Amino acid sequence: MARRTPDPLAHPERLTQSVYAYVAYRIGAGPDAEDVTSEAFARALRYRTSFDASKGSPAAWLTGIARRVIAERAAGQPQPVAEVPDTAAPGALEDESVDRVTMQSAVAVLGDRDRELIALRYGADLTATQIGELLELSPNAVEVALHRALRRLRTELEGEPAPSRSRARPPMRASADGV
Repeated sequence: MARRTPDPLAHPERLTQSVYAYVAYRIGAGPDAEDVTSEAFARALRYRTSFDASKGSPAAWLTGIARRVIAERAAGQPQPVAEVPDTAAPGALEDESVDRVTMQSAVAVLGDRDRELIALRYGADLTATQIGELLELSPNAVEVALHRALRRLRTELEGEPAPSRSRARPPMRASADGV
């Protein structure tokens, strides 16, 4: 008897939240993120039989699909500017707005890989193992790269100058007495 592969879309509520959060981290929240999330789920429905549980979790599989949708859209379209909603936002709008703009500005300074890692970890809420499966890296490599990305983000947020990678130690020279 053939072993049946579990349905990767059996519990879509949590998956929808995870994929949307990842997409929103990458392209911003709103209708475009909803469209990308919908397209990722539409593709997942079409190709659900290709899901292989031995290669990763449903969340990682769907996030990989969403990554491809984002890449395809970015390659074919100029980046759209989100419209400002006409409704008042609840809560401490000023403080939340400043925090959000500060964070977006700091994340925007990071390289593509750092932004991707942060979006996968905190947007899609994937574990290091799941990110590793998606990016074909070991969990340890993901944790190290994520730690470094967060350190660079923290440096940006604290307003300190980023440490230069090109700083090299001066070459060691022998003294005149040969020591």
